Amino acid sequence: MGVQSLRWQIVDRPGSLGDRMRTKRRGWLSQQFPDLAEMSVIDLGGRASSWVTAAVRPKHVHIVNLEGETGLENGEVPSWAEVDFGDACDLPEAIRKRRYDLVFSNSVIEHVGGHERRMRLADAVHSLADAHWVQTPYRYFPIEPHFVAPGMQFLPNAAQAVMARKWPLVHTPPADKTGAIDSVLWVELLDKTQMRSYFPHSQLISERFAGLTKSLIAIKKP
Repeated sequence: MGVQSLRWQIVDRPGSLGDRMRTKRRGWLSQQFPDLAEMSVIDLGGRASSWVTAAVRPKHVHIVNLEGETGLENGEVPSWAEVDFGDACDLPEAIRKRRYDLVFSNSVIEHVGGHERRMRLADAVHSLADAHWVQTPYRYFPIEPHFVAPGMQFLPNAAQAVMARKWPLVHTPPADKTGAIDSVLWVELLDKTQMRSYFPHSQLISERFAGLTKSLIAIKKP
């Protein structure tokens, strides 16, 4: 079995450990928001493809990301969704003035680039709806989730860049040193203190694996 096949088996393929955990998390979403099927949702940084396969799909989903892409093979946006290009930390006015039932953001806040931009994303979450679900991997889980590498987040950036190029379970190894440094600098895992600061009136739930906190979810109900 090749290393890319190993990553596929563990993280990416349908039925893999990673896929089962994502499915379980989706179940929590519908449990926390039992009216999800009747809600209008704005998904900051997501893809329409993840909602197509969801067990419970909102009445309407507005996906906003920096690529303006659906993640679907045919690129066609379903009738119950809309997809826009936009920076979650600096949303266009046409989106900022809208209101939704729920703001959803999954594994995005750790990629936006620093404390100031995370504050701006949190401000967008608070202003767009009375309810939200914001998930992020937990900094102190022993496996760095993007690179599937033990302890990588605790290393100096130079060492992280080497791992980004050499570690066999990386999804797409950077082509050179510059690309490797760029890839690691765009990941800043958060801890509980940070999430409580950005979402002070939310319930902070720990998603656990093997008894350890794997990710954090800030939840605020309407």
